[in-house]
Parts: sequence; structure tokens; C-alpha cells
Amino acid sequence: MDFKTKQEIVESVPQKGFFGHPKGLFTLFFTEFWERFSYYGMRAILIYYMYYAVSEGGLGMDKTTAASVMAIYGSLVYMSGIIGGWIADRLLGTKSTVFYGGILIMGGHIALSFPGGITALFLSMGLIVIGTGLLKPNVSSVVGDLYRKDDNRRDAGFSIFVMGINLGALIAPFIVGTLGQRYNFHLGFGVAAIGMLLGLIIFLATRKKNLGLAGSLVPNPLSEDEKRKVFLSFGIAAAIIIILGAISINTGILTIDRFTMLVSILGILIPALYFILMFRSKKTTDDEKSNLIAYIPLFIAAIMFWAIEEQGSIILAQYADQRTQLNFAGIKLESSWFQSLNPLFIVIFAPVFAWLWVKLGNRQPSTPTKFSIGLIFAGLSFVVMIAPAYMNGVETLVNPMWLVLSFFLVVIGELLLSPVGLSATTKLAPAAFSAQTMSLWFLSNASAQAINAQLVKLYKPETEIIYFGVIGAISILLGFILFAMSPKIQSYMRGTR
Repeated sequence: MDFKTKQEIVESVPQKGFFGHPKGLFTLFFTEFWERFSYYGMRAILIYYMYYAVSEGGLGMDKTTAASVMAIYGSLVYMSGIIGGWIADRLLGTKSTVFYGGILIMGGHIALSFPGGITALFLSMGLIVIGTGLLKPNVSSVVGDLYRKDDNRRDAGFSIFVMGINLGALIAPFIVGTLGQRYNFHLGFGVAAIGMLLGLIIFLATRKKNLGLAGSLVPNPLSEDEKRKVFLSFGIAAAIIIILGAISINTGILTIDRFTMLVSILGILIPALYFILMFRSKKTTDDEKSNLIAYIPLFIAAIMFWAIEEQGSIILAQYADQRTQLNFAGIKLESSWFQSLNPLFIVIFAPVFAWLWVKLGNRQPSTPTKFSIGLIFAGLSFVVMIAPAYMNGVETLVNPMWLVLSFFLVVIGELLLSPVGLSATTKLAPAAFSAQTMSLWFLSNASAQAINAQLVKLYKPETEIIYFGVIGAISILLGFILFAMSPKIQSYMRGTR
């Protein structure tokens, strides 16, 4: 590379042109908007496609298996971000990694657009898992490259970018969900593929003019000799996995249940090994070890939170389809539309929370306190779902406003915990592991969904009260325990708020 400094990268980007922000924000806003449109559109109908009968255009899978596969899918998507970060850092740079990720995602949606049965489903999942791992963590890094470190537009730029994510997720279930459920699932998946194609077209058409050198730098490139060794190792590993997979599937050793269990175990083991590695490293100072100890209860709280939040597209999606009145106020609702509630509430309330923290300043609750309140709200979002079954039994259809209330409560929890968790991660990360600790934060979601793969098997209409009640109560209890521990955690944070 000819350029060496961040300053040269920033100077290569037109600094005005998108609501007073760098022009590159337009490119990244709409790339991510369409990527999230395609992903959340697909997720809004995927569980229905899996368990609807073949006569209804689905695959006819068992509901419990479908729920478990959905959870594992989400877990693998978040795990794959580690690979995407490594490829960007060592091989391609973030901009090229984002582009190749988008192509794989589009390929995944195209695979589902045709009636290829279970084979097409797993091919699609594989492509989207790898593609999202390449695109998702790196597109945010390119946003950071558009601004100088001291640019006071930086936070606002990320807020605009996040709005693009939520707007894509908001409209997707209405378009993809309606087409998929009213007409044909493959038509819905096809529209998701077109969404990703539009994102790629915008990225290709505007990246040269708008992004300049942003995302082009490979921070820690492999030497040619290292590249040969890495490609050889990757090739051998891939061949071994494919051969072992083929043999174990054909002999019946590797079943869907065993595969989900394997990923569930990895979802817990990988973060645990990360913590041990960082804590025992000679590069981690005593203060940083103290910060890591403070981070562990926050990480566990995040796993509990995401375990509930991510069931919105699994158990609550099933609940919307099987247990909810879909003729409401003279409107024929589609069960997939409920997936728009989460991004809708985030778009409405995120600015309110941002204003509130600025207004409170130093009087705002500490990080552990915000986490504890977030957990309590997540628990309440499940506890309220006991009421309709308790009052009317599990045989009657439920007023859709119960689901609206549940999604609302969990979003309040998310706004207390998710942005605060990102901020705490950057503050508490050991200097030598700053990028990897951010990957670790996203692994909290992967771990949660890995646990969910086993947890969702327990949900049935007849176990509904116990299911929502026990999980909700555990979250609320953990919230109160975390609140009681807050002063101790704060002391380990060594002055970080």
C-alpha cells in the first residue's frame, strides 16, 4: 500500500454529501440497509418454511427441530464474525471483505429461492453464515475509517448507520413476509436475494467515488510465505471437515440433533477459552485483569438477555403463528409481521435513551446497574406471556397486543444493555486484545443462541406457562443479583463507569 496514515485515508473520502456527513456514509448506509433487509426478511419466514407442511409449500420439519435449527443458525452467524475480522485484518482489508461477504449472502438467498428441499436450506445457511461473518463486523469498521478520531460527527454518523440497519429490519417482514406467507416462500426468499443485489449494486457503483481509501488498508498483512501456509492449512482443514461430514452423515452418526449439541457446546467453550487466554496473557496488566473480572458477570448477563431476545424470531414467531388472533381490528395480519416490532421500537426509543444519558450525565446509572435493569425487563417480557395462557388456557387464540407488549419490554431491556455493552467492551478490553474483545462481545449472542438450541426444545403449548415463567423468573433473579453485585463489579472496573 502507498498510504500509511489514518489521515491520508480520511482525506481521500469526500467529507460532505450525506446529511452533512462523508459521502461514504451513503454507500455504507444503503449497503447495510439492504443486507439487513435481506437477512431479516429471510428470518421472518424461515421457521415457517421449515415446519409448514409440504402441501403448504414448506419442508414439513418437526416444529421442535425447526426451532433448534433457527437457534443454531443464529449462533453460527455470530461466531463467523471472528473469521471475517481475521480475513479483513490479515488478507483483504475491510472494504473487499464486505463485498465478498455480500456476494455469498446473495448466493445463500438465491439457493432458497428455488425448491431444493433440505439440501438447498443447508447450502443457503452455510453461504449466509460465512457471508454475514465477512460483511457484518467489517462494514462498521469502514464507517469508522470515514472520520478522524476527533471528528465530532463520528457518533452521529454511527447513529445514522445504525438507523439504516433498523429500517432495513423494519420493512423486510412486511414485504418478504407477506410475499412468502400469502403467495410462495421461494418468492419471498427471491425478494431477499434482490435486496442483497441492490446493496451490492450501490456498493459497487459508489465505492470508488465515495469511500476513497477507507477500508483498503490491511492492518496486519500476511507475508507471501505465511499466505501459502495459511491457505494450505485452510484447504486441508476444509477437506477433512467435508470428508468427515460426508461419512458421518451417510452413516447416521451426525444427525441434526447431534450437530446442534456440538455447536451448543462450542458456543460456551469458545468464549470461556477467550477469557482464560486474555487473563493469563503476559500482555494483560493487573488493572486489565481486574477489568476482565468485572466484565465476566456482564458477559453472563448479556448471554441471559440475548437468550430471551433472540427467541423473538423463534418461539414468539411460532407463538404468533399458532397461538395468536391474526384477524385483528379488521386487518388480516401475517405472523411474520411481528418481527418488525423489535426494530420499530428501537427506531422510536433509541433517540430517547441517547437523550436521557446525555441529560443525566454523571448522574446516570452505572454500567452494571443498566445491565441489571435490562435483564429485569427481558425477564418481564417472558413473564407477561404467562397471563393469556393462565386466564384462557392454551387452546384459545390470544390477542396480538400481548406479543406487542412482550416485544416492547425486551426492546427497553435491549436499549439499556446492548449499546452500553458495546461501550463497556471498548473500555474494559485489554489493550493487546481490543479487537478480539469486541468479537467476544458478539460471542455473547452466539453463546445465547447456542444455549437456545437446547432450550427451545422444551417449548410446547402445554408447557407454555412453565417455559415463559421459569426463563423469565431466572432473568429477573439474575438482574437483582447483578444489581446487588454492582458496587463490587464497579470496584473491579477501577474507575471506569
